[in-house]
Amino acid sequence: MDYITTNYIPGIRPQVTLPTHEMFLLLQEDGIRKMVSDHYNLLVESEIKDLFPKNPISLEKAKEHSADFFIQICGGPMYFNNNRGKPQLNRRHQPFKITAEAREVWLNCYKPVLEKLDLPENVIQSFWNYLDVFSKWMVNS
Repeated sequence: MDYITTNYIPGIRPQVTLPTHEMFLLLQEDGIRKMVSDHYNLLVESEIKDLFPKNPISLEKAKEHSADFFIQICGGPMYFNNNRGKPQLNRRHQPFKITAEAREVWLNCYKPVLEKLDLPENVIQSFWNYLDVFSKWMVNS
């Protein structure tokens, strides 16, 4: 599969299309939690590792919050909203310096994780397309 990363253009916040709910139907909660955990495991070894908690307990909490979000946007239970309120992720990420280059590292860390999933290509493509656009909203530096 071709994971295309579209260019980030400062000041432009493109329309975000949610991934297909098949993602949740096929992976279920445990599968999405594992996917997010595997992604974070790569991130904490990456060149943007300083953006992530070093304390193992804090890292597990970050994984949980992220998984709750992805479960919700993939059609699962509303864990994120119920536990943390409306996502407002660009505001929540404001304390962290997220550059266009950091966005690309974050996306690139998803590629090997997605490649391991036994999902139809259209489901993975839908999720990748979401990540590509959604990640543009997080760039703040």
